Amino acid sequence: MTIRFGTSGWRAVIADEFTFDNVRRVTTAICQYVRSTAGGESRPLIVGYDTRFLGELFSKQCVNVITAHGLDALLCDRPTPTPTISHAIRDRRAAGAINFTASHNPPEYSGMKFSTADGAPALPETTKQLEELIREIPATPASTADAGRNNQSESYDPRPTYIADLQNKIRFDVIAEAKGRYAYDPLWGTGRGYLDYALREHGIDVETIHDWRDVLFGGRSPEPGEDHLDELRAAVKERGCALGLATDGDGDRFGLLDADGTFITPNNLIALLFDYLAESRGWTGGVARSVATSHLVDRVAEARGLPLYETPVGFKFIGELINQDKITLGGEESAGLSIRGHYPEKDGILACLLAAEAVAARGASLSAQLEALYARVGRLENGRIGVRLTPDIAASLPARLSRDPEQIGGRRVAHLNRTDGVKFIFDDGAWLLMRPSGTEPMVRIYAESESADDLEVLLEQGRKFLLD
Repeated sequence: MTIRFGTSGWRAVIADEFTFDNVRRVTTAICQYVRSTAGGESRPLIVGYDTRFLGELFSKQCVNVITAHGLDALLCDRPTPTPTISHAIRDRRAAGAINFTASHNPPEYSGMKFSTADGAPALPETTKQLEELIREIPATPASTADAGRNNQSESYDPRPTYIADLQNKIRFDVIAEAKGRYAYDPLWGTGRGYLDYALREHGIDVETIHDWRDVLFGGRSPEPGEDHLDELRAAVKERGCALGLATDGDGDRFGLLDADGTFITPNNLIALLFDYLAESRGWTGGVARSVATSHLVDRVAEARGLPLYETPVGFKFIGELINQDKITLGGEESAGLSIRGHYPEKDGILACLLAAEAVAARGASLSAQLEALYARVGRLENGRIGVRLTPDIAASLPARLSRDPEQIGGRRVAHLNRTDGVKFIFDDGAWLLMRPSGTEPMVRIYAESESADDLEVLLEQGRKFLLD
């Protein structure tokens, strides 16, 4: 079978394509890559896993392969958030990390994500090399992987240094002084014992729900979208919380509920937090967004006279700009965010804590802050839908996305953007984007307009363009 790395690693269904044999093949390829790029320097590989089924066993098999290749391994001692692993790479000067996670995908999936020595997700040029190496690697029996193990592995707890590092990024004293209550839903994922622990360490009142491991994630995808946060909404209203905080299965994505239970979309939070950081920190760096993310970010950047960077979808591209210290904040509409001085990896824990800080510092709910922002730069409505990839749609997709129409649904196309998929920008500034998902078998259709009614029209026009 062919193993391909998508937007964020290789993902597949457990016991179908995601097998111990394929785990050994992928690990072997990563070891070969690391040894070929190490320049003679001996640095360990960190291995982590999320709360999915068989995560510990996949990780242990991975460690066996690593040590059989003469490399050291640091195995995380419990399910660990993706951003924590990114920090650990830098903290331990590791050669990189292999993280067993399928992030927000349904529970039947698992995945392997390779991050390089800078803590960032591997860039396309690296994952292409890995795919080529994997094709040349035959099935590897477990006995072969075990052979030659030489005790070059150790159990590793990355939590203390990650939590300590958050002290330099978040003004916990400001949050504590506001004396607000918070509710947190880790969605049975790796954020439990991290985000809530960081708040409690500063005497901040937080109630955690779903605070146990469930490999089925309650029977749904561990994605902190509005339709998955009903229990959190109830907790927020019952306890009179300032915010409801949520993270996905591996802790790299965020979900936010305001005090009245209103869901704050990732697009809006990214723009709001960029505005808050520019104001509160006095940072003069730019902002980066993916091609699928709201242009509300652009309006904030223009209002503050700060540069804007547009990237393909995939946080690895934003991570490069963080490494280059070009931006104050980078974000994706799929609920990924990181900031200057942090790691080149999205961090849902950080995003939630920054939102709590903004509410505490400004003394206003997120909804009130958004209304004030709209008054300055104007309101935008955005959304997305998905179209499942059938064999017929998949076969015709390249031709459909290569079309260059003068108008769609009676709107003149003023500009065509092929940074990632195809994005049609219309005369009035509204836009429509279509691109294949890098993590699921579907095409995503994104749209944005100044009117909620027009947004629905745009999304339907996008569906017709794709299917007619």
